[in-house]
Amino acid sequence: MPEVELTLSSCTIEQAITDLENSSRDLLVDRWRSLYRSDPPKGIGKRLLIGAIAFELQMRQAGRSRSSLRRHLERQAKKQSASNQETVAAAQKLKPGTRLIREWNGSTHTVDIVDNGYVWNGARYRSLSAIARAITGARWSGPRFFGLGSGGAL
Repeated sequence: MPEVELTLSSCTIEQAITDLENSSRDLLVDRWRSLYRSDPPKGIGKRLLIGAIAFELQMRQAGRSRSSLRRHLERQAKKQSASNQETVAAAQKLKPGTRLIREWNGSTHTVDIVDNGYVWNGARYRSLSAIARAITGARWSGPRFFGLGSGGAL
């Protein structure tokens, strides 16, 4: 099978990715070098080479750069961090005597805030997240599970 030079000007992105999948490792390494201006990491597998090259081709086709993507991801991370801090701050403002009620899968769960902890089903817990995990069986942010923080009921 002849190996094709992969350029977006001569084919669609879908065809370029198909061509990548049918290319030899040597051609993929050459393509990596031309796109990233460096050698690929030692020991990188063919599937990861294809994925990284395909990603870069798509970014270039869309007119985006890695630096603009990095800035976008950093902005999103800051937003998420601020949201998480609001949620934790809301949980820290709860005073003893407060009662949280949450319905989950048809059952109502009541948590009482006490000094240095929480009481649910007669057992004492150190965090709302531990209670949320006991209720759902999954790792949840306890304050978020109980509707505290940004957009919550506090």
